[in-house]
Amino acid sequence: MRVIDFLDRGVSINPDRVCLEDDEVRRTFREVQTRTYRFANAIAAEGFGKGHMAGIYSPNCVSGFEAMLGMFRSGTVWVPVNAKNGVEENAYILDHDDVEVLFYHSSFEPALEQIKSLCPKIQRFICLDQAGPDSPCMEDWLAAAPDTDPDVKLEPDDLIGILSSGGTTGRPKGILLTQLNWATLIANFYAGHDVGPEPVHLLISPMTHAAGVMAVALMATGTRNIILPGFDGAQVLDTIEREGVTHLFLPPTAIYMLLSEPGIEDRRFPSLRGFIYAAAPMAVDKLRQCLKIFGPVMMQSFGQAESPMFCALLTPEDHLVVDNPALEHRLASCGRPTLLTPVAIMDEDGNILPQGERGEIVVRGNLVMKGYYKNPEATKEASEHGWHHTGDVGYLDEDGYLYIVDRKKDMIISGGFNVYPSEVEQVIWAHPAVQDCAVIGVPDEKWGESVTAVIELKPGAEIDTDEIISICKKQLGSVKAPKSVVVWDELPRSPVGKVRKKDIRDMFWQDQTRKI
Repeated sequence: MRVIDFLDRGVSINPDRVCLEDDEVRRTFREVQTRTYRFANAIAAEGFGKGHMAGIYSPNCVSGFEAMLGMFRSGTVWVPVNAKNGVEENAYILDHDDVEVLFYHSSFEPALEQIKSLCPKIQRFICLDQAGPDSPCMEDWLAAAPDTDPDVKLEPDDLIGILSSGGTTGRPKGILLTQLNWATLIANFYAGHDVGPEPVHLLISPMTHAAGVMAVALMATGTRNIILPGFDGAQVLDTIEREGVTHLFLPPTAIYMLLSEPGIEDRRFPSLRGFIYAAAPMAVDKLRQCLKIFGPVMMQSFGQAESPMFCALLTPEDHLVVDNPALEHRLASCGRPTLLTPVAIMDEDGNILPQGERGEIVVRGNLVMKGYYKNPEATKEASEHGWHHTGDVGYLDEDGYLYIVDRKKDMIISGGFNVYPSEVEQVIWAHPAVQDCAVIGVPDEKWGESVTAVIELKPGAEIDTDEIISICKKQLGSVKAPKSVVVWDELPRSPVGKVRKKDIRDMFWQDQTRKI
């Protein structure tokens, strides 16, 4: 089954139901389908059809989603870039992944000259919302194309997209996801949750994130997708209430902000059926508050870009143990493995460990990526012993619930986004006052993990810690920039002089029950 078939199924349910809408545009399922026909015909006519790489550089908007769906229709490989990244990182992704055509929003026009200079492989630029200096508006580009179904033949092993992840050097790796990977993700979701009739999905997180995946999955049931440009707590709550929203995804960071909205304790949202959070657990007291306000609808998913989103699921029913002392510990878990994705715990020698023993969390099956683009060494390392290695350390309890207790790699997950410390460290090391530094994730109620830089200064040097944060924001964006900077007289080191990050991390993580 092609992923675009999930959209076509939504058309068959109710072609006149709204499929995508934002502040400016509303399109029905039939209209979206027709525009994907035009997109597929237009991009094939220009020689960028099946198997070619195309990027999308855009905030959340209807036109950006239509471009993504058009790529799914045409077999063009979707390469998303996160609008919150710095321009240089996005340019690296586009160039590394061999992108030949870029669909961009006019708000990123100032970055185009730099993109063009750093990405010589891009042959075509198309602006999503208006004509650019050297690029047509997508609306005009689509208008000239036939509105007939090109019926592109796509196989389960054909690529649907290249997502980005970072490696030990901080440089993103291209994650190859296939038609079968996405179809398995969607099947796992429906196996674990009854969506119900006429769903309404509120899309807030970037389409490069889990919210975009959810939108495509839910289209199979004729879901109306309401797109917000970004997170505003009051707007989110008002939209849920006004539009009868049934489903949404938010990281715990954003949920905590919702819970702090004035008057939230007196509001109720009976339309909700599935409120998904991921990337970090939520404190029991926060979950208790969520259940009171939003109802028995909370869901936690566990996955990573290489095995996206639904390796394990903590269902709404699982959350009802919130007031049961004997079972409340399950709320610190990621739930149980999903139907089509085996999950196990492995030791360093490749042996599967019994329940209760800690080791690396490994997964396998059709959810797991095809590999890393142009990186066979990393692909081989990640798939040793016939399982995909997540880099997370955890265990399965006697009831099959999965718990994460630590991370083998240094990656930080802050507000649901991946931050690679070495990339931040490179920026800080360039400061003339810095002798050495270590960037770690520390426990944070709002962010899950907060990016923190621990710095050792050169003898006699002084530093303005706010300046360090400002420099990082300018070069890396606000997500990756440290939330705090701490100056120590001396960083702990091994006998050979290597900074002991574990020792630093332990000082911040002591007394924490779950080390994420």
